[in-house]
Amino acid sequence: MQYHNSPLPAQFKKFWYKKKSKVHGSGLFASKPIPKGTTIIEYTGEKVKKKIGYKRADKHLPKVWIFELSHHYLIDGKFPRNHARLINHSCEPNCDIKIKKDHIWIYAKKDINKNKELNYNYGYDYDRDDILDHPCKCGSPKCVGYIVEQDQWPKLKKYLTKAKKEYTV
Repeated sequence: MQYHNSPLPAQFKKFWYKKKSKVHGSGLFASKPIPKGTTIIEYTGEKVKKKIGYKRADKHLPKVWIFELSHHYLIDGKFPRNHARLINHSCEPNCDIKIKKDHIWIYAKKDINKNKELNYNYGYDYDRDDILDHPCKCGSPKCVGYIVEQDQWPKLKKYLTKAKKEYTV
């Protein structure tokens, strides 16, 4: 069992604070303007094999903090010190992730104003059996209605258009 729970360097703490989110539960918000490219926080937790991580995810539905690290491993972020788990999904995100040497870092994808909620696209695969069980509540004008990786939006839209036609006939 390997924990990815390295102490958070002081310079990262100054970029965010926690509060209630309009999107879902609690969220992280910018405590000051964050320039594009700035590393904000590390997603930490227990490194587990995928099979174990997916079993844990099923057990803890609907609150799941499993993050894919590699083809074989996930990070189970269900730990109070993992504040990054509070970052919500958005179809129009202001953050993105980088995986470097078995660490998951969240950074500013664009300039972020003070008090703006931090968010990133969770990148769910459209081909998941349960994708329609993950509606999106981000409120973005670009929202596609479900938590799906952006490059797979055309497949989702095609499916939803076809399903709508079948139900209206």
